[in-house]
Amino acid sequence: MHTLLISAAIALHSRPSDQALLLESNARCSAVTTMRNIEDIRVSTETPRLTSTNGRCAVDDLVSELDANGIVVLPNLLSTEQLRAMQKAFAVKLRRMSWNHIDGYHKNELYRHMVKDVLLLDQGFVDLALHPLVKDILNSYMGTNYELTEAKGWKSLATTRDFHGWHADAWYDERSASEIYREVKLAFYLTDVRTGAFNYIKGSHRQQHPRILKKHEVNELPVSRLVEVNGPAGTAFLFDSSGIHRQGMPILEPRQALFFNYHDPQVRLDQENITYYRYHPLILNAAFLGNLSAEDQRILGFGNKTNFQPAFEQPARTPIGYKTFNAAFNAQLRIEDLTERVGARLRRVLRMSPKT
Repeated sequence: MHTLLISAAIALHSRPSDQALLLESNARCSAVTTMRNIEDIRVSTETPRLTSTNGRCAVDDLVSELDANGIVVLPNLLSTEQLRAMQKAFAVKLRRMSWNHIDGYHKNELYRHMVKDVLLLDQGFVDLALHPLVKDILNSYMGTNYELTEAKGWKSLATTRDFHGWHADAWYDERSASEIYREVKLAFYLTDVRTGAFNYIKGSHRQQHPRILKKHEVNELPVSRLVEVNGPAGTAFLFDSSGIHRQGMPILEPRQALFFNYHDPQVRLDQENITYYRYHPLILNAAFLGNLSAEDQRILGFGNKTNFQPAFEQPARTPIGYKTFNAAFNAQLRIEDLTERVGARLRRVLRMSPKT
């Protein structure tokens, strides 16, 4: 229903500029080998146009750019209202760390806060993951066996330390792999990003199995092919995760960003991802799942138990700090219980005391 309402709004309020863009797109329909400059790509906060209806040429251009460079910056995908609602919902999760009954962010590294399962937070996150333009590009680049396998967000804290160095994302079992399997990530900035931007080496994708680069390999990276994606909140881009990338340094102001993973769930995962159950079935909010198409349901993994692990238990060593905090919390609960019992007894004694 949400997508149909947007389509109706565009049909009723189409502008001459839309037609001009379509004619321009059709006129230049050819394979793209040079990546567009980020400054040349309009990322507005107006009501988004369904780019997939602007002709096949516009989509083909973006697919060609992704295929040639491994990364492509997208036109505006969401409206101002959608972006604000997503920012607000994400900010609430960042107020405190998740613990016991407190719902918040997760922290397993010093300079980043992680928000899991962002599709639970607001309709905009689901709309982003299933945007018609995103699906058109993925269908052309990956075929139709892919699913959305992970939906997370991060707040990167200000630091000058290079804590997230050059790498490509390992996810499948390389020992049994007959090819370099395709995985594409959709990145989306929730804040303006002027420092600590996403860095990518153009053309480094699909060259070898993904891994963390060694120091001598980093020194040999072709700096001339480096892409740095600075941009305002609402900036979105797709990248092939087998390409070499990192978060840029230094980070002078906190950065909030989403990363959605799309790959074929039938591909055998590497053991680490199986052990930690990284690619578990998506956790979804029923309120945001109205009027899904059959394709949307497939992308969200409806009914697919391929990577489901029954009775899964996280194989993690409990940190000393956790045990200490847990003991302190139990002591607090005991004190509260004792205080309540003593107070109840005093109230009974006072009621039984003879009046003077």
